[in-house]
Amino acid sequence: MAKFRASALAPEELPRIVHGGGGHALPQDDAVLDRSIGDILAELRDLDQEQVERILAHQRKTGVRFGEAAVALGMVTRDDVLQALAQQFHYPYAADAQHQVSAELVALREPFGTRAEAFRALRTHVMKRVFTEHEHPRRALAVISPDTLDGKTYCAANLAASLAQLGGRTLLVDADLRGPRLHQVFGLDNRSGLSNMLNGRADSQAIQQIAGVPSLFVLPAGATPPNPLELVERPGFGLLMRELAAKFDHVVVDTPAAVFGADASVIAVRCGAALVIARKDASRVALLQDLVGSLEGFQVRVAGAVMNEY
Repeated sequence: MAKFRASALAPEELPRIVHGGGGHALPQDDAVLDRSIGDILAELRDLDQEQVERILAHQRKTGVRFGEAAVALGMVTRDDVLQALAQQFHYPYAADAQHQVSAELVALREPFGTRAEAFRALRTHVMKRVFTEHEHPRRALAVISPDTLDGKTYCAANLAASLAQLGGRTLLVDADLRGPRLHQVFGLDNRSGLSNMLNGRADSQAIQQIAGVPSLFVLPAGATPPNPLELVERPGFGLLMRELAAKFDHVVVDTPAAVFGADASVIAVRCGAALVIARKDASRVALLQDLVGSLEGFQVRVAGAVMNEY
C-alpha cells in the first residue's frame, strides 16, 4: 500500500521526518448518536422497520455499534457509514461527487483514513504559520517542489480540501501553467481559468465550486499559454493573488516544479508564503535547502516541508 509521510518542518530541520501511516479504519460512532446514525442509514438505504430492528438486535447481541452491525448484516456498506457520519457531524464528504474526483483526493474520498489525518496535521501547522486570524494583509500559500513527480499537486489538493473542511472559504489555484492537473483531480472543465483571467479573457466565473464541499473552490489553469513565466511575472498576477487572498479565508496555489525554471519562485513571492514538497528517496536535501534559501532571500515565509511517499 502506498504510504504518506508528512512533516511540517522549519527550514533548518529539513532532514527530519515525522512518520505517518497508510490504511483506513471504520470510524467509531458514539453510542449516544446510534439512533441518529440509524435514521440517516435507514433513509440512505431505504431500510424498513424490520431491517432496523434486525440491526438493533445484532447490535445488542454483539455489543458493536449500529453502523458496524448494519455492515456485518450486509444492509449497508462502509462507505454508507462514512457518509452517514459525515452528514451527522456536518463534515464535507465527496460521496456525491466520487465519480468525478480522483482517488488521489483522500481528504474527501477517505476523510476518516490515516492519510487524511496526516493532512489535517499539516493543516494545523499551516494555519499557525500562514493563515493566522490577525494576518493583514492575508497571504496565499504556494505549494512548490524541486522536481516533477514529487507530489505537490497531490499535497496542494488535499491540503486545500482539508482547509475547506474547517468551514472557511478555501480557493485552490492551478498556477502550473506548464503542466496543469488540478482539473483532472477534481473532474472540472479547464477551458477557462487562470491563464484566461491574466489575459483579460475571463472573470471570476472561471472559479468553480466543488460539489459536496460548499467551502471549496478551484480556479483551474485554463488554456496552456506559450509564455507561462511571463504571465506570472506581470503585475497583474500579484494583484490577482492579493485580491483572491482578501476574498477567501485560505488560498492555496499549485505551481510548476522548480526544475522548469523560475515560475515556482516567482509565484511564491507573489503569494508571500510557500510549502515545500519533497519525494522520499528521490529529493536531495541540498536541493531542498537551496530552494528554501532562495525563497527566504525574497522574504517568502516558508511554512515548512512535506516528505511524500504517495
